[in-house]
Amino acid sequence: MAETSLPHAVLWDMDGTLVDTEPYWMDVEFELAARHGGRWSREHALNLVGNDLIESGRYIREHMGIDLEPAQIVEELLDGVVARVVDEVPWRPGAVDRLADLGEREIPCALVTMSYRRFVAPILSALPAETFGAIVTGDSVSRGKPHPEPYLKAAALLGVDAAYCLAVEDSNTGARSAEAAGCMVLVVPNHVPVLDGGRRVFAESLERTDLVEVFAGHWSHRD
Repeated sequence: MAETSLPHAVLWDMDGTLVDTEPYWMDVEFELAARHGGRWSREHALNLVGNDLIESGRYIREHMGIDLEPAQIVEELLDGVVARVVDEVPWRPGAVDRLADLGEREIPCALVTMSYRRFVAPILSALPAETFGAIVTGDSVSRGKPHPEPYLKAAALLGVDAAYCLAVEDSNTGARSAEAAGCMVLVVPNHVPVLDGGRRVFAESLERTDLVEVFAGHWSHRD
């Protein structure tokens, strides 16, 4: 395989991609509504998949009909979800194995998530310390997904060009962010359907997906 066909790095989304925490978020959102006398639906919950947390807080304030500031909504959600993750990390099938494969091939990885650092911490603690060479969280960027800033920042922290990186995502919001940064995007849909796109390749699961081969196959068809 030609050296230029190797990804310079793989940039990983977290919620719904590495870990299936979306059900945790949804449960906590319904608990929030019940606690504060609001109203909520699964449709509203799915609209938040992949979003920046403060934007989600604003959406919840409006559509749940509760009188809390978005930042307070986010903190209450994080309290509930962190407690669940500490109890059990719900890994997506094949995710840990693919991270190990990339480590063996010495391909750098970054975590690019709109969750906050205190939520990410218990997940990172379940992985080898050297798994990620860079970590970008929602509270470390000024503009979250679908803006390209999170992916551009991750590539810069690793010292690589985003155009030579593979991003792994499960949502339209995340895929738009990675595409806008110049990445090729491997989409592994989970809770929400994801649209086709010129820089998107789809896989049903990470279990039998060679990320290097995915990138090489795309690279050979670049203009």
